[in-house]
Amino acid sequence: MTAPVAIALVGAAGRMGKEIIKAAAGRQDVVIVAAVERSGSPNLGADIGQLCGLPPSGVTITEDVLAAFHQARIAIELSSPSVTARACRCAADAGIGYVCGTTGLGEVELSALDEASRLVPVLVASNLSPGIAVLRSLLGQAIAALGPHYDVEIIESHHRGKVDAPSGTALELARCAVEALGGSSDLRHGRNGPVGPRSAHEVGMHAVRAGGVFGDHTVVIAGMEERLELTHRAQSRALFAQGALRAALFLHGKPKGRYTMGDVFGL
Repeated sequence: MTAPVAIALVGAAGRMGKEIIKAAAGRQDVVIVAAVERSGSPNLGADIGQLCGLPPSGVTITEDVLAAFHQARIAIELSSPSVTARACRCAADAGIGYVCGTTGLGEVELSALDEASRLVPVLVASNLSPGIAVLRSLLGQAIAALGPHYDVEIIESHHRGKVDAPSGTALELARCAVEALGGSSDLRHGRNGPVGPRSAHEVGMHAVRAGGVFGDHTVVIAGMEERLELTHRAQSRALFAQGALRAALFLHGKPKGRYTMGDVFGL
């Protein structure tokens, strides 16, 4: 029997970290061997199983990223941009693959991920669900087929506590739309007042923050006589946890370089 892939989890005490811990429990193909939280976290020293209402796992939360990574073959990080740059450098130092599902990344973090990918395999995804990977592929095909005379608008909805807007997924969908439109489109974030007529290459972006919405994304592709809407609705955070583990399994054994969820699903 093949040994399970050893995973170090960064952001273990967060909402998504706990979902990943629960999703990994009882599986034979993956095992969480190390867990990391920020310095000063009240969860440092906690057993990750007990933290999630499961039996004790023997894995306690630490703040030592590099030591945790030396125990693993793949790191999964769903935390905050302030953590990403240092953590991916530690993954490169430890020689392990790195799955980054953190959103709101800036140039510093993206540059650090690029540098790490020159040494180890790195998968960066603003959304870890299979459906979003498929939506991105369909979006490119739809815009290319319908042509530049169709307008593109993106509407995303998330829970009231989400700190970044637009969502990383919406921005990724916008990049896909811009690419399909020839790379010369204008991204317009909302509209207010007399904005004038819509430009020929405009892609609209609209963010909703309300209640406990897990994550909805709709792309409207509208012509003068018809409208196509592509919608993805996440119904549980467990979806993203399963996607994170699937990404980790995909990345294990891969050569250095940058990967996407599209690679995971062969898109």
